Amino acid sequence: MKAFISASAIGVYGDTADTVLTEDTPPGLPTHDFLADVAHQWELATEPIAALGIRTVIPRIGIVLSTEGGALPQMARPMKLGAGAALGSGRQFMSWIHLDDLCRLIMAMIDDDNWQGTYNAVAPAPVTNQQFTETLAQVLHRRLVLPKVPAFGLKLALGEMSEIVLASQRVSADKVLAQGFTYEYPELRGALDALYGETV
Repeated sequence: MKAFISASAIGVYGDTADTVLTEDTPPGLPTHDFLADVAHQWELATEPIAALGIRTVIPRIGIVLSTEGGALPQMARPMKLGAGAALGSGRQFMSWIHLDDLCRLIMAMIDDDNWQGTYNAVAPAPVTNQQFTETLAQVLHRRLVLPKVPAFGLKLALGEMSEIVLASQRVSADKVLAQGFTYEYPELRGALDALYGETV
């Protein structure tokens, strides 16, 4: 076997406000975060494979931007209807990556033996939820007229799933950049323009 690639998620860090998170940041277990615990256990399950001498790479994937599924269409739908709004405080950080960059990154991890260990699979420019919402509104040519959606309302509607949109994770891509990877979409506006620019 040439390599073993095991996809994880930046949820492993838990809710960390504006702290910059690197691959050396411990998992967010002290917060009793269910998603962080699942991701941590998933990563621990790769250790027997690495112990066999098989090159093991763990990309911790951020919010993947695609019009075909995931979080972005869910955020864009109310925006297109004129009902877009920031979520919670709007100050929580979102660490994202364009689907094309993620595919290229995983291919690099497969093909290049220099990739080994854990990497944050995110773009180098995380933004707050407020910034993300405002940029998406600009790309979709919509105005933001509604107030922020309160956190308690999201918790009532989504339960534990609200953690996904309310948690703040400011994740560093420095290790990926140091490996020589070049992002096609390093900035949010360019990524959203590529996805929606010709369709709105």
